[in-house]
This record gives sequence, C-alpha cells and structure tokens, in this order.
Amino acid sequence: MEKMTIQKIRRILEEKLAHPSWVFTYDRENEALRVEDKETQKGITIALQGVLSKYEQVNDVQALEEYVYYVREALTSMKIPVQLNGAERHIYPVIRSTSFPKTSNDVPLVYDEHTAETRIYYAIDLGKSYKLIDENLLQRENLSKNTIKEMAMFNVRSLPTSMKEDVVAGNTYYFVRSNDGYDASRILNESFLDSFKKKVTGTMTVAVPHQDVLILADIQNEVGYDILAELTMSFFVNGKIPITALSFLYEEGQLEPIFILGKDNKKHQK
Repeated sequence: MEKMTIQKIRRILEEKLAHPSWVFTYDRENEALRVEDKETQKGITIALQGVLSKYEQVNDVQALEEYVYYVREALTSMKIPVQLNGAERHIYPVIRSTSFPKTSNDVPLVYDEHTAETRIYYAIDLGKSYKLIDENLLQRENLSKNTIKEMAMFNVRSLPTSMKEDVVAGNTYYFVRSNDGYDASRILNESFLDSFKKKVTGTMTVAVPHQDVLILADIQNEVGYDILAELTMSFFVNGKIPITALSFLYEEGQLEPIFILGKDNKKHQK
C-alpha cells in the first residue's frame, strides 16, 4: 500500500472540502492547512501532522472524515447566530478524541478532560446540527463553564437509553444508536452505567468508537475481548466522527482504557 504523506493528506482534505466560498492557505513551515470562508473571513486551521498520525492508527482514508466534518460544521455554524440564555435545555456534552482541536477560529473551545483517549466538549443543539461552545460565547452571555457543564450533564441524563442486544460466543453486546448526535455522550450518564453494571454477570466494558454509537458489553470469556476489539474497530473506521478504537473497563465508577492484543487473547489495562 502506498505510504501516506503530509502532502497527500493535504490534497485529500482540499478535495473533500472543496467549496466555492472557501479558500485554502498552506503554511509549509508549520505543516498546517487553513480553510477560510470568503464572506466571514473566519476559518479553521488544521495541523496536518496530527491528521497523519490519526490516519496511521487505522491506515484508512475514512479516518480523515472527522476533520472534514469538523471543518464543514465549524465554518457553517459560524454564520448562525447562537444564544445560550433561554436555550438551557439544548446544551449537551459531546465526546471527541484527544486529537480533536481545542480551538475554533483561534478561539478556545469549552472542554473538560475525560480519559486518556477522550475529551468532553459542550455544544448548543441547533436542530439538524449543533455548535460547539467557545470562550467568547460564554463571556458574551455572562455564563461560567461550570454552569454550562451542569446544564449539559443534566440534559444528557434525560436522553433515552434504549439498546439493541447481540449475543456472540456467550458474550452479550449492547448498542445505543439513537442517531441524535449524542449516543457517545451517554457514556457520561453515570446512573445509566451504574444500573447496567448491576446487571452484568461478567466484566463490564464500554466503547465509544464514534459519535453515533455507545457499546456496552458483558464479557464472559477471553474470546469476548477479541470480538469487542473487532466490533469497536469496525465502528471506528466507518464512523462519521471517529473517537477511539479502544474500549474501557468500567469499575467503581471509573473508565480505564484497555488494549486487546489480537488472537493471543491477552489484554492490558492502559
């Protein structure tokens, strides 16, 4: 297979993000690609080395979709007037990978660290899409980060958590796929995870391979870990906004990333 390079990544992103209103500027020294809207003169800068690292994890062009989607949504949402006050019921947490940008148009986004693999951002739901909340928006509306966080966590606990179940080789896998943009966010609903934990008879694992799925599993044997790894990687590669191909053990209210090493059925906690 032909080796991916920074320049190939740049070309693929420019092709996928081609738009009559958007212009590209390449910073060769910093290996960064900026996409800017001609009308608003606002844009997003993508660190291409980070994108290349993401690609090399899975060796699949589909892994670039996270960045494509992020840029499209960010540039589009910049034109939409947003108000937080009075829209408290529409503020939600969203899970992203730790490679996801911490700024939008050079303005810091509001976020919290979550695990070694994931980070929590906060968003205002706009119906068909949502806008990530940045520090400027907080200041403009005179709101604190803690206030936003409390609203988001309250709202995510109110989301339905219906699951589909699949039993393979004695292990049971559950999938939350509501397609409301916040399936992965349900990993932050501790009461939901705790109630699930009480039903598990083996080892409880949780995975958020991409934004639109939450996988919970009751692992009964070593084969179950291999199946979980294959499932998670498949979702990760095919997701519109990939998050992480790793799974987590859920013990005593804590999420611990685990590595599952192929067919030798060995697993290691990170």
